[in-house]
Amino acid sequence: MREPERQETLTVLYDGGCPLCMREISHVKGLAEPQQDSALRFVDISSGSNDCFAFAADRDKLLARFHIQRGDGSRIDGAAAFVAMWSRLPGWRWLARLGQLPGGLAALELAYRGFLRIRPRLQGLARRLEHKRGE
Repeated sequence: MREPERQETLTVLYDGGCPLCMREISHVKGLAEPQQDSALRFVDISSGSNDCFAFAADRDKLLARFHIQRGDGSRIDGAAAFVAMWSRLPGWRWLARLGQLPGGLAALELAYRGFLRIRPRLQGLARRLEHKRGE
């Protein structure tokens, strides 16, 4: 009997300095870690860790949009990266399938670009809320 093929590991490159990103990644990690076959690895590119050193040359570009690096070193970004990540997560695979429908990825990318325009304001709001909770 053949063993099932292992999925390539996808490296999720995220901005650990962004309170919105941290909340989302915390949720995603909670879903991915119990799944032995999720094959997702997480690297905070905003930190000074050894893991993020390999991405230092592209740091600003990587912080501006969500990226995933494939096992072969190629990268995908934006909505396509989210769809790749969601396809590995229980409870989110349905959304990945929607993104794979004709026009689905384009609609998700349009929504993501809209989010990126308001992201700085949302980050500021999230930081103020976190600061108030910490008082």
